[in-house]
Amino acid sequence: MKNFLLFGMVLFLMLIVTKPIAAQDRGFGMGLILGEPTGLSAKLWTSKINAFDFGLGVGLGGDRINYKGDYDNTGRIHFHMDYLWHSFNAISSTERFPLYYGIGGRFNSGGGYESSIGVRGVFGIAWFPRATPIDVFFELVPVFQVTPLTGLGIDAGLGLRYFFQ
Repeated sequence: MKNFLLFGMVLFLMLIVTKPIAAQDRGFGMGLILGEPTGLSAKLWTSKINAFDFGLGVGLGGDRINYKGDYDNTGRIHFHMDYLWHSFNAISSTERFPLYYGIGGRFNSGGGYESSIGVRGVFGIAWFPRATPIDVFFELVPVFQVTPLTGLGIDAGLGLRYFFQ
């Protein structure tokens, strides 16, 4: 298992280093997100400024600011989908740091969130390193829990995605 993990990391680094062009603002990318939730992250560009963002993972901590449910502080399954707008001119730099915002929804199950649905507002920043097909991102996501009871919460994550061409 240890050799397999090492092989996978070396292969991933070789793919990044040998790619001569960047493709973070088009196509499909997939990677990891750490935070609330922790798991897989995917992005599908639909235009030069718009994209769908997907996440599937586990929530290990609580995100309730004001929740009247029976949250039992154990893990839960988390799925979200958002529609994003990107502002590539918001930060003037030699590197590309687009700010992005959007709206979406999430579904949680387990850990006291049995079949809960929430509306997400997404705010984030990404970094598109030159000549690599990856992006690094950080986002804060206020959530309005709709079912089974209402409440406010916040998700946050730091992630990395590889874009396929």
